[in-house]
Amino acid sequence: MNEKKEFKPYIPAEKITPEITFTSIVMGILLAVIFGAANAYLGLRVGMTVSASIPAAVIAMGVIRVVMRKNSILESNVVQTIGSAGESLAAGAIFTLPALFLWAAEGKMDKPGIIEITLIALLGGLLGVFFMVPLRNALIVKEHGVLPYPEGTACAEVLLAGEEGGANATTVFAGMGFAALFKFVIDGLKVVPSEVSLRIKNFNGEIGTQIYPAVMSVGYICGPRISSYMFAGGVLSWMVLIPIIVLFGEQLVLYPGTVTIGEIFAADGASGIWGSYIRYIGAGALAAGGIISLVKSLPLIITTFRDALKSMKGSGSTDMSRTAKDLPMPIVLCAIVVLTLLVWLVPAIPVSLIGAIIVVIFGFFFATVSSRMVGLVGSSNNPVSGMAIATLLIATVILKVTGDSGIHGMQGAIAIGSIICIVAAISGDTSQDLKTGYLLGSTPRKQQIGEVIGVIASALAIGATLYLLDTAWGFGSEELGAPQATLMKMIIEGVMENNLPWGLVFIGVCIAIVVEILGIPVLPFAIGVYLPVQLNACIMVGGLVRLAFDKMKKNEEEKKEITSDGILFCSGMIAGEGLVGILLAVFAIFGLDKVIDLSQYLNLSPVVSNIGSLVVFALVIVSLLKFSVWKKRKK
Repeated sequence: MNEKKEFKPYIPAEKITPEITFTSIVMGILLAVIFGAANAYLGLRVGMTVSASIPAAVIAMGVIRVVMRKNSILESNVVQTIGSAGESLAAGAIFTLPALFLWAAEGKMDKPGIIEITLIALLGGLLGVFFMVPLRNALIVKEHGVLPYPEGTACAEVLLAGEEGGANATTVFAGMGFAALFKFVIDGLKVVPSEVSLRIKNFNGEIGTQIYPAVMSVGYICGPRISSYMFAGGVLSWMVLIPIIVLFGEQLVLYPGTVTIGEIFAADGASGIWGSYIRYIGAGALAAGGIISLVKSLPLIITTFRDALKSMKGSGSTDMSRTAKDLPMPIVLCAIVVLTLLVWLVPAIPVSLIGAIIVVIFGFFFATVSSRMVGLVGSSNNPVSGMAIATLLIATVILKVTGDSGIHGMQGAIAIGSIICIVAAISGDTSQDLKTGYLLGSTPRKQQIGEVIGVIASALAIGATLYLLDTAWGFGSEELGAPQATLMKMIIEGVMENNLPWGLVFIGVCIAIVVEILGIPVLPFAIGVYLPVQLNACIMVGGLVRLAFDKMKKNEEEKKEITSDGILFCSGMIAGEGLVGILLAVFAIFGLDKVIDLSQYLNLSPVVSNIGSLVVFALVIVSLLKFSVWKKRKK
């Protein structure tokens, strides 16, 4: 009576249809590189990335089914599997690896080579995939009906709704096109300023907004709640903390500043105070937020790891059908051993034997935790940054105690943290993709091969992307703040050199604790404290647009369609802006940015410039309305 009903996928196990084909590999690699590069650019500016799984699924279905007239849902699934790997690998890489470039800019070390960046990303990505293979039967198959895997299930629904694939793919491409145009006008031609700021007389705070499509899109995708937490953190920094610091400390020279606070404010305004002091308060809040989220997840993490290991004991499936075939276990185990040895032995990677052991232990632990947690709460709530912070703290202390200190120890710590961060991100993405495949009836082995292809393509692209962006603007600059990597750098330096302004850091820690006590999610609030308020305000606008959509007086089905179209359009805008951002970086390297810069010929007053910026921002919002609320739909 209590026997569990056997699950039947959409494509039966006995039916053979195309999966890994030349078309699916080429399309998947293209999407992996595009979404990987776009998310790298976004993450370095905003400090967070967005999932590429659903837009990748929509584009795959749109091209394969509608354009190429092929009825092959499993082929589309492989495209989505390969394509989504780029975003996950980029997320893990950009949270940590730019710290190496920041140390190089300070003269502490030589700039890391593309080979070093690529190898760290590649080894972390492959370990993430291979760690997940023995977990598939335990978490995806045995826990079906228990672990929902929200993104994986959503991707399966998108692919199953194939007849709508053409229209939805058009929405993604339209978002890419519009954002590319807006980005080129704002940052290429520089017809209008990229942000509007307001300063109140006799008050030292500052408020304003950026007008970038991708930043607004982040707010729409995250929703009004998360956007409001980030904006609240920005308001605290720029409208409370900065005015207090200037008001009471105008005549003081406060470390790490080298001149009086009044002189910093007179030279650079509120931005100067933010760069000298608020960043450290924000870093303290972010570090505390990451650790708090990890501690809160600890009971779940422990039970997750225990249950996964327990499930694995009997996970040696005797099912020999197509839908049960994973990569052979001997190959997987050999691959993990070889990859671990490479982490230790490859000269380009500054990791000792102890570091390699840390990578294996923490890597498998966090891969297991990540795979199960995304099944419960989705990829967006996976505490990857908390895992990275915990790993960095432990790894840095172990390296220092064992005598691997100084810049070599710091390089080793960031390499270990990068690999673990990428492992956690890729494991979560792989498990979502395998869930999609399980529902559709894909061959797991072919999906796992697809993940490996996606990781290799993304790793080759991420090294070049980071080098390109650093050469054009430099990490830590106004264009690329690299907030997460700067935080990781501060943590390692704080342990190794003990040279942080700890008073400012502990203020941030205490703010995070107060926010947690009030029941507000700490991480989005802490990111808001750390980032410029103009960026947070732009995200808030996107959140308000989403709130307006949610409050529309339409039936639930219509509202769901409008919201879904808005998310697809915004995903396209993030990709479009990211690609043009990388194109502008190429222009900057070759000096073409000055050739196309029209601001040198436009002598507009500040008022007219601000009005122009607001008009462009309004057009960004109108374009979103056009492809969501005002979109013509088939009855």
